[in-house]
Amino acid sequence: MAGAASALFLLDIKGRVLICRDYRGDVSPLQAERFFTKFIEKEGDTESQDPVVYDKGVSYMFIQHNNVYLMIASRQNCNAASLLLFLHRVVDVFKHYFEELEEESLRDNFVVVYELLDEMMDFGYPQYTEAQILSEFIKTDAYRMEVTQRPPMAVTNAVSWRSEGIQYRKNEVFLDVVESVNMLVNSNGQIVRSDVVGALKMRTYLSGMPECKLGLNDRILLEAQGRSTKGKTIDLEDIKFHQCVRLARFENDRTISFIPPDGSFDLMTYRLSTQVKPLIWVEAQVERHSRSRVEMTVKARSQFKERSTATNVEIELPVPYDAANPNIRTSMGSAAYAPENDALLWKIKSFPGNKEYMMRAEFSLPSITAEDATPDRKAPIHVKFEIPYFTVSGIQVCVYEISCLLRKTMDIIYLPYFHAFFFIVNGCVSEEFS
Repeated sequence: MAGAASALFLLDIKGRVLICRDYRGDVSPLQAERFFTKFIEKEGDTESQDPVVYDKGVSYMFIQHNNVYLMIASRQNCNAASLLLFLHRVVDVFKHYFEELEEESLRDNFVVVYELLDEMMDFGYPQYTEAQILSEFIKTDAYRMEVTQRPPMAVTNAVSWRSEGIQYRKNEVFLDVVESVNMLVNSNGQIVRSDVVGALKMRTYLSGMPECKLGLNDRILLEAQGRSTKGKTIDLEDIKFHQCVRLARFENDRTISFIPPDGSFDLMTYRLSTQVKPLIWVEAQVERHSRSRVEMTVKARSQFKERSTATNVEIELPVPYDAANPNIRTSMGSAAYAPENDALLWKIKSFPGNKEYMMRAEFSLPSITAEDATPDRKAPIHVKFEIPYFTVSGIQVCVYEISCLLRKTMDIIYLPYFHAFFFIVNGCVSEEFS
């Protein structure tokens, strides 16, 4: 078993200990405070430093949130990544209780903080860290705390992310696929880099302890089952599951089996390398006329099928900082000058596939310029849009089984959603989706 934490410290922005929870008695608060005060004075910006530091036989692991540092100290050969993840979970739990984690909220609720730290870690080993479960038996009323006589089943059960006794009159499951794409395209239209990052987001309103089983059009799964891979298949990389997923079963047959938490959660995140073309291509031509005015001609073309439609399209085009008196004409949507951003914002509410729209704009420039005037900046063209019911990777989710106690009705709704953003820099197109 990996080494355990010796103590957990909550420090202010100057490195002074606000709250300390000693689990093993081998690292004193004074020792940790002296170390961290010297460390931040020496290193300056701790955000740019390594989050793990070894000093005089003690390993210090820390993160910063607002004006508070959270630090774990250990004299053992501990799993640093696990303890750093634990610190992030502590932040989530505190935010659940206090709305926001900062020095003032810690000072106002230090009794609850100690109680939470006692429940989240035992003798230096992380325990359950689900805020919804902790809130069932650690209840706060102003500055008082109430503890129920019997902890919920999730505390003593292997299913720490779900409470017992959940019942719904109508059982529902919502599954969304949200993908983001990072793309770099050169001025010749060739894709230099392209990868897709996606997430399977679920909202479950199911009674009892439901068993869910999903499958994907994963090439490895289909080959293992001896099925044809001629259709659309994907090669998932860097898969990360929610803790509810049974990893051993996924390794054996590549099916996702789990008892879901109640409410919203990310079932899985993934990444895959795939070549996709820019879905909305923007071309801009800029002409200067004897330093007195500048004229822009912009073409926006959708490069996806007609059955899909991009919504809430926003194209932000940079203009000279000293431009004035805009005259703008568009074939679709509306455009406005945003002088605070030195940009022209073109908005199109609905952009169907295989369509092309144009915009022309003319700005006047000052007739006199400074001799030491800086050259015009080559700012990028930003494009934001969303495409409902569309995924770049072609991922497909198959619901094998959802068994729910006290089942009355079951609705399964699948809504993939696609968000996009790309920009052009110096003749190169870089595309990101978020």
